[in-house]
Amino acid sequence: MNNDKVFQMDFGKVYGLLLDKAVRKGRTKAEVDEVICWLTGYSPEQLEAFRSFGLCYGDFFRNAPQPNPNRSLIKGVVCGVRVEEVEDPLMRKIRCLDKLIDELAKGKPMEKILRK
Repeated sequence: MNNDKVFQMDFGKVYGLLLDKAVRKGRTKAEVDEVICWLTGYSPEQLEAFRSFGLCYGDFFRNAPQPNPNRSLIKGVVCGVRVEEVEDPLMRKIRCLDKLIDELAKGKPMEKILRK
């Protein structure tokens, strides 16, 4: 499967979609940012800068300063795909974020989402 189209998507656009999904379900921008920062090691200020920078989604994950070591604990199905079975490492990181945002939107407590 060719994932180049996903990797080339604009981070700002994807971030907006993730944020909209969570906010529609009663969650906050701060919670979305906390989840993304936990997964990648970016700061909230960096996320804000990337939104208007034109960074592609693939580079956002490739350049993550400190991917969380507990990301391997993220398991389950998102969009019909089992996260832990995704072969492409970059696509697995993207699916992990999708899974975390799904959990957030479903009302899961932050300590469970952040695998504490």
